[in-house]
Amino acid sequence: MRTLKDVPVGKSAVVVKLNGEGPVRRRIMDMGITKGVEIFVRKVAPLGDPMELDLRGYSLSLRKADAEMIEVE
Repeated sequence: MRTLKDVPVGKSAVVVKLNGEGPVRRRIMDMGITKGVEIFVRKVAPLGDPMELDLRGYSLSLRKADAEMIEVE
C-alpha cells in the first residue's frame, strides 16, 4: 500500500482510496481529495511537515498524518 506521504516531490499520483473515519475523512473529501483525483506534490516543508499539493486547479497544504490516510497508485 502506497500513501500520498510516500510520493516524492515533483511527482504525481492518483487517489485510489481514502482511509480514516468520521470528521477527518469528511474534511479530506471536502478539500477535494476524492477517488480518481490526480495530485501533484509541489514541495515539502523544511522539517518535513506539511506537504504542498496541487489538485483540481488549486494548491493545498496537508499534514503528513492526513496524507498517510490517502492511498495512491
